[in-house]
Amino acid sequence: METGSPQNTGPAETGATAQAAGPVAGAQSEPVGTESEPAGTESEPAGTEGEPVWIALPPGLLKMRRLLLVVWLGLLALAAGLVPGLLAGPGWAAFAALPLAVLVWGWVMLERNWRSWRYAERADDLLLTRGVLWRQETVVPYGRMQLVEVTSGPVERHFDLASVQLHTAAAATDATIPGLVPAEAERLRDRLTELGEARSAGL
Repeated sequence: METGSPQNTGPAETGATAQAAGPVAGAQSEPVGTESEPAGTESEPAGTEGEPVWIALPPGLLKMRRLLLVVWLGLLALAAGLVPGLLAGPGWAAFAALPLAVLVWGWVMLERNWRSWRYAERADDLLLTRGVLWRQETVVPYGRMQLVEVTSGPVERHFDLASVQLHTAAAATDATIPGLVPAEAERLRDRLTELGEARSAGL
């Protein structure tokens, strides 16, 4: 009896050590899986760095253009309906429907045109895109900028808007960004002027 009990304890001890060795091997495999996660997260920002960050125009520009459209075409519809109606008869007042139809069409097209205007500040140039039927994209290199100015007419000042005009060495690359908030227009002017001077000095 005494000699049998030591023999039974031997295999029990080896089984316990085998069970203890199992979790140790599994614990060593977990850091390998966790080390691969940061490698995957670092590759995501690298793919998005080359994409430009587009900036849309403020809605105040659309409001201003629609108001001008209503004023001009409203006066034209009034004249087209009132003058023929008084001179030739009430039936000729139907000519007022033509300016009103153009007003409805222009109301929709102005919004589509406003949504098409976007600009993006990239590392070496300014990218500007606009147009609905004919899409136009302009690339203005910072090193070729000669003058950047902010303009604001009476109507634009009433709506608290301003435009940024970019003048370069080649007239084909000149561009204008309309309908900006004055603070954004001044920031963009100072930023583009600083980048233009830095690029021209580097050349």
